Amino acid sequence: MVIPANLSAQILRLYQAERWRVGTIARQLHVHRDTVRRVLAQAGQPAPASPLRPSRVDPYRAFILQTLAKFPTLTAARLFVMVHERGYRGSPEHFRHVIAGMRPRPAAEAFLRLRTLPGEQAQVDWGHFGHLQIGRARRPLMAFVMVLSYSRRIFLRFFLDARMDSFLRGHVEAFIAYGGVARVLLYDNLKSAVLERVGDAVRFNPELLRFAAHHCFEPHPVAIARGNEKGRVERAIRYVREAFFAAREFADLDDLNAQARIWCEGQASDRRWPEDGALSVREAFEAERTSLVTLPQREYALGERLAVQVGKTPYVRFDLNDYTVPHTRVRRTLSVLADDRHVRVFDGAKEVASHPRSYDSGQQIEEPAHIQALVEHKRRAHAHRGVDRLGAAAPTSATLLKHAAERGHNLGAITAALLRLLDRYGAAALQAAISQALDQGVPHPNAVRLALERAREEQGLPPPTALCLSEDVARRDAPVRSHALASYDDIVQAARTDQGDPRDE
Repeated sequence: MVIPANLSAQILRLYQAERWRVGTIARQLHVHRDTVRRVLAQAGQPAPASPLRPSRVDPYRAFILQTLAKFPTLTAARLFVMVHERGYRGSPEHFRHVIAGMRPRPAAEAFLRLRTLPGEQAQVDWGHFGHLQIGRARRPLMAFVMVLSYSRRIFLRFFLDARMDSFLRGHVEAFIAYGGVARVLLYDNLKSAVLERVGDAVRFNPELLRFAAHHCFEPHPVAIARGNEKGRVERAIRYVREAFFAAREFADLDDLNAQARIWCEGQASDRRWPEDGALSVREAFEAERTSLVTLPQREYALGERLAVQVGKTPYVRFDLNDYTVPHTRVRRTLSVLADDRHVRVFDGAKEVASHPRSYDSGQQIEEPAHIQALVEHKRRAHAHRGVDRLGAAAPTSATLLKHAAERGHNLGAITAALLRLLDRYGAAALQAAISQALDQGVPHPNAVRLALERAREEQGLPPPTALCLSEDVARRDAPVRSHALASYDDIVQAARTDQGDPRDE
């Protein structure tokens, strides 16, 4: 913490002129005693003498200092256990306070101010800016920041993840905004750039190496725990938090990025250039622009690529959501190529589906044509199964359907009606009835049904029914044949003869 100049002057005056003690100065100015001691030490004043009271730690100071010299990062809790085993009986809280003053401090390290040539270097990093709630999904809000080391020109673009495709897309948009590419891009050890590091041996992400080769720049990782080597992008992220993002309102991600673009081209470019207060960052960037490497003529193919397995339903799962594909692609492995706007599905080199990307969760993004094609396929499959069943039970049904089609009848309705007749009367009866209907030149289910009913009537059989009727009900429904009335006259004549009817005399 930097102590204000007026506070330092007041502390020195009270100590030297008024002869106040350190505790009095701290109490009256509402500062810590260590702040007062630091001001006096920086001014070259001798440390105020104060008698040290004896402490229970005193017999163990030599052991503690020796242990800390060998193990500087050893915790106070572990030191307390070691000293307690050697006879110390003080409290852990007091011991921790004492250790804080005895622990050796690393020597302050001085750094050279890094200067770069125009167009020579840019620094890249991610910044985390909370989360956005999109439907049921809670997405991280990540800021891709690139800074040209010479002019300090900032590029800012927000994403809903920190994946490799977003990382490379941020590069491409930054290069377009700058109108060129810096020769060296500096990264820390994030996984999008460095997969593995052992000492000075670095294994870069192969996708980043291909991208760097295409745009003719050198990726360069900073040393571990040496954030000062890319301090310009670190300060730029802090500047974004304080000068742009703080208390900012936005409707959605597109609105936020539109505001970020205006801010980068306006306020961020109009600030004072650190190398020369007479110039702005905008003016320094205009001088640097001509030193950047020219953009390649051929665009780099961006997008996240992955293989997906299609199950029994025509959907592929990508980033918490399901996207439809043609039903002919089920039970296959397809490829998804996704960017921040679209999700495209490929079968080999052929694109079979394209959808707008959703950042929600658990959604089904459907192409109506895919669903309609599946419905029509199911209908045709059902009709084909019915025709196959009819053909196996009554081969003449194929001829009837052919003649019905020539007359423009609805084949689906005819097939359904013939299937119902097949279930009620059986295959043999249906075959005979269809033959009769064809002989009469009437290829229609009504003619077939009449032929079936006539045949059963001639055989004296009850009409077929799908219900299970009792014997009494079946007997009542049996057809009754009408008899000739002359038989009734014979019966009456026989009765009269037996009774001696006088009219017969």
